[in-house]
Amino acid sequence: MAMKITIFLFDGITALDAIGPYESLARLPNSTIEFVGKVKGAVRTGDGFLALHADADISSVRETDILVVPGGHRRGLAATIPDLEVQDWIRRIDAGSRWTTSVCTGSLILGSAGLLAGRRASTHWRAKVALAQFGIEYSADRVTIDGKYMTSAGVSAGLDMGLKLCAELAGRDVAEAIQLSMQYDPQPPFDAGDPATAATADRVNLIENVLRQ
Repeated sequence: MAMKITIFLFDGITALDAIGPYESLARLPNSTIEFVGKVKGAVRTGDGFLALHADADISSVRETDILVVPGGHRRGLAATIPDLEVQDWIRRIDAGSRWTTSVCTGSLILGSAGLLAGRRASTHWRAKVALAQFGIEYSADRVTIDGKYMTSAGVSAGLDMGLKLCAELAGRDVAEAIQLSMQYDPQPPFDAGDPATAATADRVNLIENVLRQ
């Protein structure tokens, strides 16, 4: 039987949070991937430019092997985090999942469902304080595993999480072949991606006051 992978979509999502892990997971043999939303149809990214399509609604998806919950724009999170229907669905899916995972601020959505209380989890560095309200210990690691829960830091870290998950599911040899097939060999033009060393006041000011939110 094919392994079932479910990726949750919601309005305000960050595209790479979903598509990053999808790119590696989609290459796994003997697996299927389904994009699921609260309702079927298009959801838009936080900037409003890109639409992703949910082929199923949460009421029709009752189980999965792997659940991936992306993060998103603060407006999307503000609507999704307190949504009791979404929380209940995530808990029901998690009860039978092999792995429950999140990318970036998707950890806050898992946290709102009560799944990460007392655990360590990664998230976007700007959201680390928010984890505490759900009883979660922030991890600065790019990918964190605590039990069957795998969480990643912001946006691009979802690529790493996807490959790490492939290794857990199919072994390192397959995961390395997937990495090669993606030609994932990051060589960023600037050394400005690690908040521990690069989050200067000027850069944070640009993020908060100049970049599109």
